[in-house]
Amino acid sequence: MTISCQNICKSFGERETLRDVSFIIEDKEKAAIVGANGAGKTTLLKIISGERTADSGSVITRGATIGVLSQLSDLTPENTVYEELLTAFSDILALESQMRICEKMMAKLSGAELQKEMKRHAELLQAFERGNGYEYESRVRGVIKGLGFTNEESEKPIAVFSGGQKTRVAMAKLLLSNPDALLLDEPTNHLDMDSLAWLEDYLKSYAGSVLLVSHDRFFIDKIVTKVIELENGKCSIYMGNYTDYAAKRKTAREIAFKHYEIQRREIRRQEETIRLLKSYNREKSVKRAESREKSLEKIERLEKPAELDKIRFAFNVSQESGLDVLSVRALSKTFGQTQLFRDVSFEIKKGDKAALIGPNGVGKTTLLKIIAGKIPADSGEIRKGANVKIGFAEQNTDVTQSSKTAIEEMSDLFPRMDLGRLRGSLASFLFTGDDAFKPVSALSGGELGRLALLKVMFSGANFITLDEPTNHLDADSSEALEDALRGYNGAALYVSHDRYFINKTATKVIELSLTGVSIFEGDYNYYLEKKKACPDVSPVLKTPEKPLERANLAETRKKRAELSKTEREIETVEKRLREIDEKMTEPEIATDHAALMNLFEEKRNLDENVVELYELWEKQADEV
Repeated sequence: MTISCQNICKSFGERETLRDVSFIIEDKEKAAIVGANGAGKTTLLKIISGERTADSGSVITRGATIGVLSQLSDLTPENTVYEELLTAFSDILALESQMRICEKMMAKLSGAELQKEMKRHAELLQAFERGNGYEYESRVRGVIKGLGFTNEESEKPIAVFSGGQKTRVAMAKLLLSNPDALLLDEPTNHLDMDSLAWLEDYLKSYAGSVLLVSHDRFFIDKIVTKVIELENGKCSIYMGNYTDYAAKRKTAREIAFKHYEIQRREIRRQEETIRLLKSYNREKSVKRAESREKSLEKIERLEKPAELDKIRFAFNVSQESGLDVLSVRALSKTFGQTQLFRDVSFEIKKGDKAALIGPNGVGKTTLLKIIAGKIPADSGEIRKGANVKIGFAEQNTDVTQSSKTAIEEMSDLFPRMDLGRLRGSLASFLFTGDDAFKPVSALSGGELGRLALLKVMFSGANFITLDEPTNHLDADSSEALEDALRGYNGAALYVSHDRYFINKTATKVIELSLTGVSIFEGDYNYYLEKKKACPDVSPVLKTPEKPLERANLAETRKKRAELSKTEREIETVEKRLREIDEKMTEPEIATDHAALMNLFEEKRNLDENVVELYELWEKQADEV
């Protein structure tokens, strides 16, 4: 056991946030805390870390070191990223410094004094090796690269970075400190897909325990073996990953509702029987009624299971399209001097649910807008199939000048819909009460996103294009959207960073780059498998391969081969350095001054060589 929470209670004013929350995190176990916004997930993490105190209950760690994602104030602004991360190895660096001093002393001494210094050096070396001292530099470089920093950025002072980048530095420092248990609150914020994949692999193989809070369901799915759900202050434990939890929770809620309804019917039946017995107004029947009343009072009443606010989606098609929905040929787009993409070609067929992915800034949303007819392409051709009607839900609509209310916006778009149905549809998308009469210009980003989805849902479109549709949706509403999209008999093309959503809904993944697209006929897991098996070439490449692309591919492979060669050379040199350190502790070498000096000279040359090799490695890594 690493962490034990026993009967944790916490209230804020009249609101009880946590009520008798109890669970255990075993050694090396990976677990996630999930629940609706405001359920107390972050509060619970802060209680475990000691940042907050519980009203009652206890947290037991039994001497385990607990690592919490550091606040930005814990970073030294003047330090470079590399220097800051080295502070995670302050003990190892101190040992290394003492070893270097000791080695210089050994070169000047002889006899008993040399023997004494050699013994001290051997002790320092053992401590250095126990702490994996030979690995600290490669670990720092690996984490820097994994979390998306270039080698050039790693040499810049922390003060010049954005808040998101500083959070990544704090994350890197925490991972390198290697505590017994990691407490992570939304660790995937500010990470791109490559960094997310790296962090997933890192945490899966982490030697200690991990307890995390995240809205990224795919991230949770890949890492954890236990899910701790907070709902109405109470805690429920589900073994397995997020997919297991979602299935078990659904079953558990159905059972809870059935038990509640059965008990409610039985209570009503008993109350009716009591009423009838009393109505007879006989001594015997009155006694029987009183007896039943006492039994009824002893029944422990089940609480009505929470009915969470969940958007109800249902995409309807007003007219069927043909098999061919969309054909995109050689599409290109440039803004100013910046080329977003070129030679983009792909097809959408009826029933396709295609996820458009790619790095930030490559033009995914721009491509959606071009397809929806919102902006023109620089070159290329888009052909819609027979009877194709496009619906487009975009995230960032400019509504600052709009004086319409939400209900007026819907009424103008769907004038034949009666007011009652409009109010009902808005309520189903969580626009309840006065929210329906809010000016559109005053809506939050999440409310605008929900309104855009509602417009598309009622449009009757047989081809829908969605831009980050799960942004601002809770897990339950996201799952409802997934179900609706899977059951939709039209075609869909969407941009999303929600990998769980992609995996649940996509039948095709389109990866956008500067020079075209790569098509993967499957879900997100299929995409990952094919990329891992063949990272340079997609399995189904629809864009014709150009001579320039072949040349670039050959150059990339050459650079990767050179990088691998340098890594092997570094490994060879570091192995020899370890051999020299061990040899210098041997008694026959210690008494041979000439042999000792030769080893010192070889070590000095190798130290210089390994520094040059690391510099070369950094340059090569940046070019790959």
